[in-house]
Amino acid sequence: MSFSLYEATIPTMIQMLGAGQGWIEKAKACDIPEAELAGLRLAEDMLPFAYQVKSMVMHSVGAIEGVRKGSFSPDMSEPETELEQMRLNLGAAENTLRSLSKGEVDSFIGGETRFTFPPRQIDLPFTSEDFLLSFSQPNFYFHATTTFALLRMKGLDVGKMDYMGSLRMKQG
Repeated sequence: MSFSLYEATIPTMIQMLGAGQGWIEKAKACDIPEAELAGLRLAEDMLPFAYQVKSMVMHSVGAIEGVRKGSFSPDMSEPETELEQMRLNLGAAENTLRSLSKGEVDSFIGGETRFTFPPRQIDLPFTSEDFLLSFSQPNFYFHATTTFALLRMKGLDVGKMDYMGSLRMKQG
């Protein structure tokens, strides 16, 4: 079996973005004020819930855009704080990933992508596949897990199946 960068990244990102939309729907239905949810942190020195959600988009669609350009730098602008807009952003990211072709994503193999973060003078060279698999994919899961954990911490009724989203089951 040959390696497919598309299969190693895109379907699971789509799965998790869909799951994230479900978490946000449950958050919208709870009695915790949106501003409180948006500002939730597991520790004082971490970025808040709203940024965690934004980072799911950044390390999925944003990572693909970075690979196309050959350079990725994190968007440190203020995140959306309204739950519905967070859900819509996750949905837009999911739809964008659904529109990608396997051929396009697989064509990134062997390309070059640099991670740059000028405020900390970071400039890291990667092959495009290593950027997606060893940098953005772990970051994507980190921010998804943190988003989910923050909601669990506040007592929302979300469990493991909510986290996993729609599984890709064998057909037929």
